[in-house]
Amino acid sequence: MDSTSCAVTLTVLALTLLLLAYWKARSRHRRLPPGPPALPFLGNTLQIDKTAPDRSLMKMSEKYGSVFTVWLGPRPAVVLCGFETVKEALVHRAEDFGARGTVPSIRKITKGYGIASSNGHRSRQLRSFAIQAVRNFGKGSTTLEGFVQREAKCLVDVFRDTKESPFDPTFQLTCATANIMCAVVFGNRFDYTDSKLLALLDMITENMRVISSPWGQLYDLLPSVLDHLPGPHNMLFENAAKIKGFLREMIQSHKEARAEDRPQDFTASFLAKMEEEKDDPRSEFNDENLLLSTFNIFLAGTDTTSSTMRWGLLLFLKYPDIQEQIQSEIDQVIGSERMPTIADREKMPYTDAAIHEVQRYANIIPLNLPHTVMRDTEFRGFLIPKGMIVIPLLASVLYDPNCWETPEAFRPERFLDERGRLKQNEAFMPFSAGNRMCIGETVAQMQLFLFFTTLLQRFTFRSPLDPDAIDISPLSSGFSTLHRPYQLYCVPRTSA
Repeated sequence: MDSTSCAVTLTVLALTLLLLAYWKARSRHRRLPPGPPALPFLGNTLQIDKTAPDRSLMKMSEKYGSVFTVWLGPRPAVVLCGFETVKEALVHRAEDFGARGTVPSIRKITKGYGIASSNGHRSRQLRSFAIQAVRNFGKGSTTLEGFVQREAKCLVDVFRDTKESPFDPTFQLTCATANIMCAVVFGNRFDYTDSKLLALLDMITENMRVISSPWGQLYDLLPSVLDHLPGPHNMLFENAAKIKGFLREMIQSHKEARAEDRPQDFTASFLAKMEEEKDDPRSEFNDENLLLSTFNIFLAGTDTTSSTMRWGLLLFLKYPDIQEQIQSEIDQVIGSERMPTIADREKMPYTDAAIHEVQRYANIIPLNLPHTVMRDTEFRGFLIPKGMIVIPLLASVLYDPNCWETPEAFRPERFLDERGRLKQNEAFMPFSAGNRMCIGETVAQMQLFLFFTTLLQRFTFRSPLDPDAIDISPLSSGFSTLHRPYQLYCVPRTSA
């Protein structure tokens, strides 16, 4: 047999074995929910828009129902679509659906350590500790509110320095939110010109772009193949290694300079817990979980809040009448002589409603972080086998037409009742729900209120474009929903 014939034979044999393995996997999941027909190896990849996978999945749900199966390459996943379905799984069936699913790119970076990627005993220990540590952060002379107010003042100063020239606010807003997360995790901040901060933010921005791109999605579909190929996906892991190096340096500085009095920031609290439980073999308070927990908190808190801020300013450029209504409420409640405080929030229902609507409309994490089931689980007449990836589609909740009138429109008044008071809606889930809900919700909400009110107290934001020409459709919505690039300029308010 010549070499060509041998190669053909081996190729046919390999393809046959792969097809047998594929059909064997399909036969193991016969009771899965229905879904679109899938190709071997590729699954439903070709049917999912890489720039808007959430929209593709929501379209599929119109045909296959609120619980359906998609094949992400060779792996099946169950998609939960719509408020009622997601709420039933994450809230009413939290014990069944509360485990974290595996995303290959995130798994490669975290190896199952840290708050976001862990399950079982590790997850329970770390999440419980983190929630308490964030709640207790800054008690005493330096409060979290004080940190945010000082950062808001810095933001006003750098915006003022633009002298009414058009600029892209991404860098300034990311610096501000990164500094708040630095305060929570390490108890300090960086100057906006600090070279370490600039390099860090460049890497965070690039990673969010890559992980939301077709390359990032392709890696999570076929990690074993792309691990051996060049491409932009490799920047995810190179940048993650550098970010972890930065965090290790910060942790080491904490270890060397740690005060003996009660810790205030997350890292010092974690180090104290490590010392307290050093003789407990079941303790999860160790160096690797500290590193990956700070990694989780810092990255998640920086990007999501900064992205929401950028979406908010873009929407206020598009709808200047909404901006004016917020400013009118600021003038009535706060005035121009003092900085906003978090206590002002309950007296400012329209501003609060507008921020809620920014969070809903921006749909920052449309696919949610994946969940999984830790045992065979019956759900709505289907059997979801142990270990199956579950995607509780947050976009389908925030845009559910059964919960929101005209969900594609930006309307802050949807969060107000007939008396002009803030009205809650159960389908408002930008931080997800259940026992894997984002632990940073309180910190994020405080930042959004104080940053927005402080900036709008001092400036009116204008676009170089006519409002009708501003495009507020997403640029892409993979892991994160990215807005289109834009510029604005700051007009100082005469009353400020």
